[in-house]
Amino acid sequence: MFGGAIVAIVTPFKDGGVDEIGFRDLIDFQIANGTRGIVPCGTTGESATLSHGEHNRVIEIAVEQAAGRVPVIAGTGSNNTEEAISLTMSAQRAGADAVLMISPYYNKPTQEGIFRHFEKVAKVVDIPIIVYNIPGRTASNIEPATLARLSKIDNIVGVKEASGSMKQITDIIGMCGDDFTVLSGEDYLTFPLLCVGGKGVVSVASNVSPRRMADLCELFSQGKLEESRKLYYDLLPLLHGLFVETNPVPVKAALAMMKKIGSDEVRLPLVPLTEGNRDFLRKLLGSQGLL
Repeated sequence: MFGGAIVAIVTPFKDGGVDEIGFRDLIDFQIANGTRGIVPCGTTGESATLSHGEHNRVIEIAVEQAAGRVPVIAGTGSNNTEEAISLTMSAQRAGADAVLMISPYYNKPTQEGIFRHFEKVAKVVDIPIIVYNIPGRTASNIEPATLARLSKIDNIVGVKEASGSMKQITDIIGMCGDDFTVLSGEDYLTFPLLCVGGKGVVSVASNVSPRRMADLCELFSQGKLEESRKLYYDLLPLLHGLFVETNPVPVKAALAMMKKIGSDEVRLPLVPLTEGNRDFLRKLLGSQGLL
């Protein structure tokens, strides 16, 4: 159910609020171009600055607009276990197909604390849970042995792995088995991850180049490895360039340049892309045939 190029979709804003029409248009754009799943309210969706009401509404819109065409994997993580349970239950009521739960940030729990956090949420809901490991934002790493323990819980079905370590990725795949889905959380590692047994990517770049990210994964699944590898290297400047500043600032600027959203508005403490990087990004999009 969960594989290929899945978009970590932005939340477009308009005059301080969620641009619901723009968000629906983005979802249709993604599905029309081969994206295999929608992840609302993740890091790229600025979940950290959405109110609980906005958070739940964004997930509701994603479910409504996707209309069963592709799965919706709702971001419901928190550093507060009870809050994570509440957000996950809300996503399940809204009709999400699965949830993506970030490891508790700031608290810096031990591996046992991380395990118990996910275990408790999994006991309360029956929706599939994809664990999200991103040490650069959480200040703690979910070790492969901990993921192996979590993989034995029936409704914990996979991990979005964004440690940036191929050793960790291969350890996870080796320890968790083929029925545990490992997705790249780093666009630039998509092809290497597929080569060692991963199933796909939760992608920032899919926001702006959904067809090519989808094709990269699809070609690989068809055994057309050389074509997939070539497309990966063609995309690689974009996969790096979209992180020239903190995500999702560059990708929102790119979508605005492409006229896919009406504004590149972000919420404090994020600020708009600097002029120098704006020029760099515009040239990069042009070289990628996206303008």
